[in-house]
Amino acid sequence: MKTDNLPAPVTQMLLALTLLTRLPLPQLPAAAFGQSARAVWAYPIAGIVVGLPAGLLGAGLYAAGLPAPVASGAVLATQMVMTCALHEDGLADVADGFWGGRDAQHRLDIMKDSQIGSYGTLALIIVTGMRWAALTALIPLGAAPVIAAAALSRGLMPLVMSALPHARASGLSHSVGRPDGTVSLAALMAGLIVAVILSGAPAVAAFILALGVTGTVSVIARSKIGGQTGDVLGTVQQLGELTILMTLAATLT
Repeated sequence: MKTDNLPAPVTQMLLALTLLTRLPLPQLPAAAFGQSARAVWAYPIAGIVVGLPAGLLGAGLYAAGLPAPVASGAVLATQMVMTCALHEDGLADVADGFWGGRDAQHRLDIMKDSQIGSYGTLALIIVTGMRWAALTALIPLGAAPVIAAAALSRGLMPLVMSALPHARASGLSHSVGRPDGTVSLAALMAGLIVAVILSGAPAVAAFILALGVTGTVSVIARSKIGGQTGDVLGTVQQLGELTILMTLAATLT
């Protein structure tokens, strides 16, 4: 597939999918990556692409008679495979760095280290376990809550990219650039619209609570490392998705 002369919106959707998933995609020309900061509006679309097959698989397994915990476990596994656990890795790195480092540079060094420590391990166990529990409550309702949470949580990430400076002069987030606030707001609204269509009014409450969590992570990140990194964005997605799933589980079930 030729990708040299694609319309800008299509190129930007492919950029979002290239960054946030590990799906086999057409190779984009190097010049296309100059649009990475403008492509953040499409992050919720990447969430739909990840959430749709995961949600359908989970709903199908539950409809076939498997217990809800097994079906929801399949949802998590599918999402992790499609993203190579990109966001989970960020959560673990932030937990290790923020709570294990003595100063900003030491925290950034820990976050860059590929090894995982006690804080990161515990963060993964707790957050993944709580996502699993919330999905177990939601999976009888079908794929819609899964897709809603996947889209809306990824719509939160550009807000942090716009609001906070880069904490280091390299890395994944730095390579994307700092998006304009208008584009980040478009991503947030796109995620919210998808969530409301799929889950109704409870998605608004989930949105408000997830914004609060995102703001809290942003304040802590500024205090701990002076800005944001790709790991911080992964943490925003993970905690945002958990908040959305928990809120939907409390309201829809």
